[in-house]
Amino acid sequence: MAVKTIWQISHSCGHPDERDLSARAADRRAGFAEWLARQECTACWRASREDDEQDKAAWLKAKRAEEQAESEAWSQQYRMPPLEGTERAVAWGVRCRHQILAAAYTALVLEGEASEPEWEEIEEAARTITRAGWWLDQRSSGPDDLTELLQAATEADRPTENPHF
Repeated sequence: MAVKTIWQISHSCGHPDERDLSARAADRRAGFAEWLARQECTACWRASREDDEQDKAAWLKAKRAEEQAESEAWSQQYRMPPLEGTERAVAWGVRCRHQILAAAYTALVLEGEASEPEWEEIEEAARTITRAGWWLDQRSSGPDDLTELLQAATEADRPTENPHF
């Protein structure tokens, strides 16, 4: 007598299913059928994945809104000028600027050896950078690099002696 190939599966979600297990070796069908019975059916599994994706998207949207509000409040508190760029770039740039400057303050002043007056100079230089794209480009840089990056950005804005070279 041949080992059956069609198995009646009662999934953990309660839905019954008829599965053709002929593609599996005969000695592995029973174990696989037991495993399938401990799983949700395909429709329930897909529905739960869609719910997870929607939950994740909602969580991410709420997290971004919270970060945006915090960054905008910080920008007002520290008199940071508005950024220039597309609406999306500006919103992201404000968050990046906040994160970059907060991390730099922690690394340079709180944990490092920079004084408050030295930090104020760094903060003033940061206020001159109003292009959102610049802040986006720096989001992966280290806090210790901020001074050099700001210096390079502000020097790039100054005219050179001979503009043809």
